[in-house]
Amino acid sequence: MNKWLRAFVAVVAMQSVGLAPAAAQPELELLTSYVGSWRGEGALVGGDRNEPFRCRLSIAKGNQTKVNYTGRCTLVNTTLSISGTIGYNEQARQYEAAMSSNAGFTGIAIGRQSGGQISFDLRERQKDRGGSDVRIGSRIVLVGGNITVDFEVEFNDSGEVLTASVPFSQ
Repeated sequence: MNKWLRAFVAVVAMQSVGLAPAAAQPELELLTSYVGSWRGEGALVGGDRNEPFRCRLSIAKGNQTKVNYTGRCTLVNTTLSISGTIGYNEQARQYEAAMSSNAGFTGIAIGRQSGGQISFDLRERQKDRGGSDVRIGSRIVLVGGNITVDFEVEFNDSGEVLTASVPFSQ
């Protein structure tokens, strides 16, 4: 068997068992260190009064250099569901996150790594139910085995800003 055929067989074998190329192993190990069930509480600040904001988050090993996550947050009588992936793009040498929600919010963000911290900023402009412009943002921070998710909604017509920061623990 020539060396090119052996290399091809090795790559196919690695992919068939779900292993990433060796160069991405530290990134994959970092991401999989967050696999598990997480819970967090915060408060939605900026309205007439602060409202409790509770969330659950489940992170599971995905394909190759990715983890998949699903989450649910409750606020008063509203439930926000999110799902997505966080992965390491070996070619671009960067972490990437994709998210979608039942509220129509979708986004893709590049992870900014600084020391042991990786943060993802997801930003989007939408219309609220009344047709007014709204800026929606979410920031996911992975640091030291901890997860924090920050939410922000700005109603452009009124300038009102609602925020919530939810630290998660296992």
